[in-house]
Amino acid sequence: MTFQHIRALLLDMDGVLWRGAEPIGSLVNIFQRCQEKRLQVRFITNNSTRTPQDFAAKLGRLGVIVSPDQVLTSSVASAARLRADFPHGRQVYAIGEAGLQQALTAAGFSLGAQNAVAVVAGLDTHLTYEKIAQAARLILAGRPFYGTNPDPTLPTPDGPAPGAGAVLAAIATASGQAPQIIGKPQPELFQQAIQQLQLEAHQCLVVGDRYETDIRGGQAAGCPTALVLSGATRSATGLLPAPDVVAPDLASLVEQL
Repeated sequence: MTFQHIRALLLDMDGVLWRGAEPIGSLVNIFQRCQEKRLQVRFITNNSTRTPQDFAAKLGRLGVIVSPDQVLTSSVASAARLRADFPHGRQVYAIGEAGLQQALTAAGFSLGAQNAVAVVAGLDTHLTYEKIAQAARLILAGRPFYGTNPDPTLPTPDGPAPGAGAVLAAIATASGQAPQIIGKPQPELFQQAIQQLQLEAHQCLVVGDRYETDIRGGQAAGCPTALVLSGATRSATGLLPAPDVVAPDLASLVEQL
């Protein structure tokens, strides 16, 4: 593909920028080249537990200075969706951690069950039976059900652990209602980033290491997509619909732009 029309990169982080605490390549040099090429950047993640400030701080420790406004998490996108659906704020019942709670309160919502207009859930490492029961009761009473992201597992040093999708599955089973998913592979995260950038979808290149979430989500949003083989997906063979470009890592991709 040709890249003359690309004005922004929508970057996944884990597997693209770093593995655990280790950067993938020289991030300082990579983002310097982005500046030289006049490419805007947004950081897109399904991680609902951490705040944009957390991710900006991690990037800062790796030598890349960004604003938290450049980071769009599934929690921030979920709060924006709820704000659009319930423009006067009010109360929501949230199952999740600091990333979700802070995003919702920043969007003007209070947190609680008594007067909740909706249920929103993400990964919660302190999940309890009562939280699932309360969410199910509200959904059965007609409250809409939102999920930050459907990831079934997340990587840990001890191997895969239950992800947000496992939490959503428990609530869905108890309530008989599937959630409206905000995060990847749904297009909404990317659509919100494109709107923030005031660009068109074809001007934003989605870059990710997971075909089933990053690339399929970018395709659903109408964006060109680039698969980097530095993380979860190690081969592009047989992937359909295929990403528009495949590169070993972000550094080599940026040099092609």
